[in-house]
Amino acid sequence: MSYGADIVSAFRHLGVEYVGRILKGEKPADLPVQTPTKYELVVNLKTAKALGLEVPPTLLATADAVIE
Repeated sequence: MSYGADIVSAFRHLGVEYVGRILKGEKPADLPVQTPTKYELVVNLKTAKALGLEVPPTLLATADAVIE
């Protein structure tokens, strides 16, 4: 199971926000640090089964992705 930032969304935001501001003349050192705004939950059922773990159906229903 993994819960973390949505990398695709983070890179998209990085390209639009940071690169656009740098190309407009702002110094990279002056740009604020931004935290991710979208997170994703991924559950690997194959690994859970190999470890003898049972994943509750409610957790599977809320997961963004399920690896079978």
